[in-house]
Amino acid sequence: MTADLSDLYQQIIVEHNRAPRNFKQLAHPTRRAEGANPLCGDQISLEVELDGDRIADVGFQGSGCAISQASASLLTGAVQGKTKAEAEALFREVHAMLTSGPGVPVDTAKLGKVAALGGVRQFPVRVKCASLPWHTLRAALAAAAEPVSTE
Repeated sequence: MTADLSDLYQQIIVEHNRAPRNFKQLAHPTRRAEGANPLCGDQISLEVELDGDRIADVGFQGSGCAISQASASLLTGAVQGKTKAEAEALFREVHAMLTSGPGVPVDTAKLGKVAALGGVRQFPVRVKCASLPWHTLRAALAAAAEPVSTE
């Protein structure tokens, strides 16, 4: 990753941490999930309003490190209006990006701003911070009763 690209990604993460998008409770959520990263202290509550199979609205609340909050913010913007299947496919792409080794090339072209999280894979201890919101979304869409934990 070039220095300019790395700087851009860092700016996106800082921006989404300082002013998270969709940091809200939904008036009429149809699905909800809780997630926690005990090691880092990240906590997230994610709500989804489904219109049939499509994500009509999504919001999150919680606290934690800049990576987890920025990831949740980027997630909400990325899945808004998508079907559950499209959100699941995006989850798989993000998960592959975050968990592949630093030397493994990853095609981030279709991820848009979410690709900013790609730099996290260079810091394995932070991967759980970035992936927590995505696993929490997956749990919400599956109507899972158990809270998500990165441990």
